[in-house]
Amino acid sequence: MVKVGYELPKRYLRLHLVELTICLLPLMTIQWLTTSACIKLMIPGLSFLTSLIIGSCVICIDPVLSQAVAKGPFADQYVRRHLREFISAEAGGNDGFGFPFLLLSIALLRYADTPAMETVKASLGEDSRDWIGEPDTGRLGGDVGRALAHWAVEGVLYMLVMGAGYGVLVGFLSRKALKLASKRRWVDKEGFFSYPVAIGLFIVGTCGCFGSDETLACFVAGCALNWDGSYHFEVEERHDSFNFTIENLLNIGTFMFLGAIMPFNQLHMPSQTGITVARLVGLGFLILIFRRMPAIMMGYRFMPKVCDNWREALFMGYFAPIGVGAISYVEYARRLLPDPGESDAEINNLTAAMIPVVYWLVFFSIVIHGLSIPVLNCLYKWFKVPTIRDHPVEIILLSEKEPLPNNSVVDHRGHSVILNNRFSRSSKQHAHSDHSNPHREETDTMVLRRSGETSHRSSLERALTKGSSRELEQTVSARNVV
Repeated sequence: MVKVGYELPKRYLRLHLVELTICLLPLMTIQWLTTSACIKLMIPGLSFLTSLIIGSCVICIDPVLSQAVAKGPFADQYVRRHLREFISAEAGGNDGFGFPFLLLSIALLRYADTPAMETVKASLGEDSRDWIGEPDTGRLGGDVGRALAHWAVEGVLYMLVMGAGYGVLVGFLSRKALKLASKRRWVDKEGFFSYPVAIGLFIVGTCGCFGSDETLACFVAGCALNWDGSYHFEVEERHDSFNFTIENLLNIGTFMFLGAIMPFNQLHMPSQTGITVARLVGLGFLILIFRRMPAIMMGYRFMPKVCDNWREALFMGYFAPIGVGAISYVEYARRLLPDPGESDAEINNLTAAMIPVVYWLVFFSIVIHGLSIPVLNCLYKWFKVPTIRDHPVEIILLSEKEPLPNNSVVDHRGHSVILNNRFSRSSKQHAHSDHSNPHREETDTMVLRRSGETSHRSSLERALTKGSSRELEQTVSARNVV
């Protein structure tokens, strides 16, 4: 998550605060309600309140899978940069904003009246702690005002505000410390590249101590680390490959573990929970259609900097995979609820259904969204959809055997490669360059050269080039790259 944050352009959260607020508050609320309605419709024995708890676990966009959508080969060729940046940024913030929805629904359930409420209250001592996160309190019942008060303190202030504030503090102090150390040449190349990993481990450990949202804190810390664009600029100049390698290793290990713990034996239990494979498949398609696309289609007109038309809004609404974040939410919710069969019928039905439903939706999303990209790529090639040639960047490959990047062509005159529609914009480019004049003929181009290649030039120089469509559309073999 720290890497997701620092790869965004400088001051990105401030420049797109309105769009992020629209997506993370009203549109996410609509997604929560529609998702819960689909779960209530397809899973028997659940009340709408318990459906809200399961729905809050799966409304978040998985930050791991969304990076494959925003930065993969298909996006490099066919998805414009401003939309890719926003998908990545929303996934980083969205994964932490699910906690208020989860804790609100649990608070309403805990303070709801039931026939056995007097027995539950009598079993509590006078000194029992009245917390949402206290697993031994059970139902408390009868006071919605108290439920909202607990939710505001624990769900909003403690989890959300404290997590974001802690991330800002750690990211700001880390950026200042790194600047001081780099100025005095105290940091070597390996230490510079491993800095985000160290920040992430530190935040996860410390947030785990006081119980705040470490995912949101890591994302905000990454944004604060690159707030002035200097860290990402330096990482590109030094040709970082360490963080990409660590990211791939962690992703592979995470999804292997996820496949190993899938509760396949609970996906078809018609006599115990009423859940069948047919119901889960139907639920998967309902979630795919109604979870996010209606909300985005209603709200994209209020986000002109992000979505230029309904096609981009449809892409943004469809490619919102459910992943590891949903697993963490449902496991967190399970710790706040009694074990299956140890409470009243409403909670027992919830605890019996939440694990198979959430795990199935994660599995379904990984399969469907994972297959959608190659299918869509084949369709685009079949119908000869032109690739995006915006924002060309000239780079020098580090090796003659290195494969050409996606959506790139060779420039013979400069002995370099022209890379189009690059996700990572230069820190020297103006933050609004994508939206101020998208059809301009002159484009700022960064020329990245190997250190030591030219002694009279700096390792990073600016060149003003006029985009020629004929030159950019040349298809040249990689053997011509010097």
